Amino acid sequence: MEKELNVTYLNFDGHVEVHKYRYLYFIIVFIIYFLIICSNCTIVYLIWKHQNLHEPMYIFIAALLLNSVLFSTNIYPKLLIDFLSEKQIISHQACILQFFMFYVLGDTEFFLLAAMAYDRYVSICKPLQYPTIMRKRTISILLALAWLVPACQFVALATMCANQKLCSFTLKVIFCNNTIYKLFCVASKVISVFGVFILLNDVGFPVIFIIFTYTKILMICYQSSGEVRKKAAQTCLPHLLVLINSFFLITYDLIIVRLESDFPKIVHLIMTLQLVLYNPLFNPIIYGLKMKDIFRHLKRLFCKNRII
Repeated sequence: MEKELNVTYLNFDGHVEVHKYRYLYFIIVFIIYFLIICSNCTIVYLIWKHQNLHEPMYIFIAALLLNSVLFSTNIYPKLLIDFLSEKQIISHQACILQFFMFYVLGDTEFFLLAAMAYDRYVSICKPLQYPTIMRKRTISILLALAWLVPACQFVALATMCANQKLCSFTLKVIFCNNTIYKLFCVASKVISVFGVFILLNDVGFPVIFIIFTYTKILMICYQSSGEVRKKAAQTCLPHLLVLINSFFLITYDLIIVRLESDFPKIVHLIMTLQLVLYNPLFNPIIYGLKMKDIFRHLKRLFCKNRII
């Protein structure tokens, strides 16, 4: 721990031979971050630019990809700074903020996927009522709730964490996640119970809702024509792939915190990096390749640039 002007600093102890490979780490992570920003922003730009993509489904996709950009920006710039620094440290307040943003943006993804599932359910199961139900006001409310619900809950949790007395000042990770609980002098039952409540509310409820809506969609598609089944598969499959990936990663995050002492440091570093790599990098690939209308505009964009 270091104290300057009453600021408490925490050490990141999850890096592996950072002084030896600092420039290699920096280049690799910078390239990954650059690809994340470019790929996500490209699809968001296409959705914003083209009028035929101004539909609820594509608006939710744009929100999801924008969320990925914010999620990555919460982690990668600090990582890049740490690679070039002599000491990998962070102030206690900044760590709480990074912890807050990490889980708010992570949980927002589940709410956005739930909104997408609802949009697909109305589109396929209630096509005649779709224009009436999925109005601009409905979309705005769903988007606002997707960010506000996790934010309001984690404000309370982050405040409780910030007020806990610390007896350790070393985090065995490379960014602030729920490993900050291990710094507390006394384990807080209130924080643990509230954390479980948030997990059930922000992950459990959206996942159950998504499973319910897609079950309904499958039942309708089974009774419909091959054309309806094909359309449903084209629009629903990308959402399901992203959901499975997100659910796997949030479960993964909960597990590796409890198993960190059972793995070599390099293995734990690789496992931790996966939490901030897969979704931001692969979501735009999934939607760019699997969503026919987005892929068509993407192809035109790159073909136009090639001709120029």
